[in-house]
Amino acid sequence: MQEVGVDITKQKSQRVEEVETIPFDVVVTVCGHADENCPVFSCATTVVHHGFDDPPKLAQTARTEEETLGHYRRVRDEIRSFIETLPKGLHS
Repeated sequence: MQEVGVDITKQKSQRVEEVETIPFDVVVTVCGHADENCPVFSCATTVVHHGFDDPPKLAQTARTEEETLGHYRRVRDEIRSFIETLPKGLHS
């Protein structure tokens, strides 16, 4: 992420229990199984799911560090593209 100017050093995942009482307009899930295993967000008016490949899983078959980085970069760029188009998709 640092390659593209995004600092995620202080970011962390949160458990659903930590945020379940917050009134969200939109909840976005991105992991491969979240659409099937995600709890119901009664405090969200819209739940959007978009699955992405898991870079660590893809990297297991990589033969070089550059190939490993390629998996991470591809998924990073796919997420960026999704996020950039998300607002338009929510209003259509």
